[in-house]
Amino acid sequence: MIERLLSRLPRGARAFAWAGILVGIAAFWVALPPLKIREPVVPIVLGLFALTIGIGTLIRGVKRIGWAAVAIGVLGMVLGYLATRSSTTHLDQVVVWSTLTAAMLRYATPLAFAAMGGIFCERSGVVNIGLEGMMLSGAFFGILGADKLNSWPLGLLCAALAGGLFALVHAFFAVHLRADQVISGFAINFLALGITGYLFIDIYGGEGTPPNIPEIPNVHLSLLEDWYFIGPVLGNLNLMIWLAFLTIVATWVVLFKTPVGLRIRAVGEHPRAADTVGISVYATRYAAVTLSGVLAAIGGAYLSIGFLSSFNQNMTAGRGYIALAAVIFGNWRPWGAAAAALLFGFSSALADRLPAYSESGAVLFKALPYVLTLIAVAGVIGRSRPPASVGRPYQKQ
Repeated sequence: MIERLLSRLPRGARAFAWAGILVGIAAFWVALPPLKIREPVVPIVLGLFALTIGIGTLIRGVKRIGWAAVAIGVLGMVLGYLATRSSTTHLDQVVVWSTLTAAMLRYATPLAFAAMGGIFCERSGVVNIGLEGMMLSGAFFGILGADKLNSWPLGLLCAALAGGLFALVHAFFAVHLRADQVISGFAINFLALGITGYLFIDIYGGEGTPPNIPEIPNVHLSLLEDWYFIGPVLGNLNLMIWLAFLTIVATWVVLFKTPVGLRIRAVGEHPRAADTVGISVYATRYAAVTLSGVLAAIGGAYLSIGFLSSFNQNMTAGRGYIALAAVIFGNWRPWGAAAAALLFGFSSALADRLPAYSESGAVLFKALPYVLTLIAVAGVIGRSRPPASVGRPYQKQ
């Protein structure tokens, strides 16, 4: 097992590129608590070293990770320098690692659910721009079900059903009618926005959702309370965060370790070949798209009855698009998408604490996930290889 893991470690120029990324991160980290190095020359030297490594690996042909090392080296140098210029009081207020990590997990959870759904959908060959609308439907119908049925599990069930129904509409147009999948996904987003907005005003009016709606509980682990760093992070997490961890693992197992996952990937790569060996392309894509809607809606329900305990119109605020960007960043793989979701979650968590130091810095970090989304969609960071037949309607002959 150990030899197998060691064989997967990067070697040669790729290993140097990863070393450059780590040095670039260190350029920023050394200026933060608990080290709080106050000499500007330290992050500058480390950032320049990371930049040099990145340029060297670019010359040797390692493009994607090399550019990442260059970007992180420059960013680490700039942020590290700014951190040395700020007061230690501001740093102590903003950078509390246990608090930031716990907040990162909270912000990343809805993205992780939607991203796992997006992976299932796109691995089967269907583009799902409609993740945003499916998340929004889950957020509204989840809190509506929890309110009217006085039960958060039934609220989650209502959210899953709503997301599955919206996904079925998308599947019908994309798979059965062979419509443009991007247009169909955007239509789902606007449909969900209109339906949830109308029903929210019709049912709750100007008063909004009531304050006593059953909420998804936290899992209190008393054994971890006194553990340094671990206790504040994992000792009292919401149940949905733990379910998100399990969903990521389950997605990897299903897609890469089971015959079902092999069929899904075969349909997304070469549907004609899959059809000839007896795999139903239509049924597989319908199931994958529906599952993506269910998972995205569960992520939306976490927002309304697990995180914020309320609903507002368009409360997902583009998180479905960010989840789709996480899928692209992660190269259509669960662990990569989960890492991207954590990156976006950390950006949002840091933005919440930055006003104590800089209002403009907080606004910048709030915008960062959307900027990264644009970069991912444009394909600037590397050239990820999507499933070969994604976005291409299939017609059985």
